[in-house]
Amino acid sequence: MLERTAEKYLNNWYRKNHRKPLVLRGARQVGKSTLVRHFAEKNGLILNEVNLEQNLYLNNLFKTLDMDSIIRELDALFGRNIQEPGALLFLDEIQATPHALQALRYFYEKKPELAVISAGSLLEFALADHHFSMPVGRIEYYHLGPMTFTEFLSAVEPGLTWYLSEFHIHQTISVTAHQKLVKRQREYLLVGGMPEAVDAFVQEHSLMAVTAVHRSIAGTYQDDFSKYAKQKDLALMQKTFRQIPRIIGQKVKYSNMSREDKARNVKAVIDLLVKARVCHQVFHSHCSGVPLIADMNENVYKMLFMDVGLAAYLTGLDWIALQSMDGDALVNEGKLSEQFVGQHLFNPLEPPQLTYWLRELKIANAETDFVTANGNQVIPIEVKAGKSGTLKSLQQFALSKNAALCVRFDLNLPDIRQITHSVRIDGGSMPVSYTLLSLPLYMVEELPRILDELRSDRRSL
Repeated sequence: MLERTAEKYLNNWYRKNHRKPLVLRGARQVGKSTLVRHFAEKNGLILNEVNLEQNLYLNNLFKTLDMDSIIRELDALFGRNIQEPGALLFLDEIQATPHALQALRYFYEKKPELAVISAGSLLEFALADHHFSMPVGRIEYYHLGPMTFTEFLSAVEPGLTWYLSEFHIHQTISVTAHQKLVKRQREYLLVGGMPEAVDAFVQEHSLMAVTAVHRSIAGTYQDDFSKYAKQKDLALMQKTFRQIPRIIGQKVKYSNMSREDKARNVKAVIDLLVKARVCHQVFHSHCSGVPLIADMNENVYKMLFMDVGLAAYLTGLDWIALQSMDGDALVNEGKLSEQFVGQHLFNPLEPPQLTYWLRELKIANAETDFVTANGNQVIPIEVKAGKSGTLKSLQQFALSKNAALCVRFDLNLPDIRQITHSVRIDGGSMPVSYTLLSLPLYMVEELPRILDELRSDRRSL
């Protein structure tokens, strides 16, 4: 059984004194249902699971908000008392019966002793189509994405996870461990984090088996498009679905997505795919302060796909091609390293939202791949797929925004150093000084912890 770090969150949630119903959000096939089942089994809970997509008649019952009637009907459905000690009620595919979302408030207020988890993969569509008030403050959300690199590592070579979780910036990593981690990280670029793909790789040690899974998942997603798109939009949606992995990291221009369709139609299709968590927008922010989203421009954005392995499959990249690429070639072939870093920067307790910085000038453009915040500190992030690359955009950001700390991900060993450089500006040059934190790509999940460590140790900055 594949282990998910989200189980720790579920454990903490279940043991709270004032537990609220939990809503798991995320794209299809990222493992929401499996996570709940495994959690219940591991903790010896009585799982009462109902797939609301297969029991649509329950929507009218939930619409009454009569908890006694709802409980009686569910008791009859399961043939037992769903409120007995150690029971867990799991409302799967809750977007199919939207009034069940509204009823979660009354589970919290009138049946607080009953543990309730719901899950939905097209939840944003249900919320957009219904005008009832959501039970704000009476439920909590957890956003589940594909398996992370650390979760993948736990499945394929668990002995290496220690090098990540126990790393501190003033320590070194053995060259042997570093090389193994780099190899596993490159495998992850092709396998990705969809649980079925990871399981196929673990069981069969074959990337051919993984490709078959990716083919099936991609087909399932395209079959699902009819659930939330009009018939006239289906062809454009399928085209956009396959185009997004090819433009990862590029500023979106609708004319480049489709020359045959109007910009507003392309934008509408992208909005639908974002709602379905098939892709994510990374918005340009002026980065004048925290929070970064307060300063973002919603009209300027680039795209990330839902999973790096699926992105690699849809761009036709295979293991032989990946192994033969040098660092520069990899950057130019689908921006998989940027996708890898980006999908690991999402916070599961918040809706997926990332920012980057873009300065467009006639002579010299500057762009950082991502920008994050640690406390009140605004930190630019550059992603390099190999061991070398310039720091021009980081230096421009440090000069423009007076940034004290910049982060670079690449294939080198961890390093932190003080950089002083002369940056060209109109009419001359200007010195800029900042701390550069350089981390290997495989350590992206440890970034928040390392930044906290640096912030508490001012001597490092």
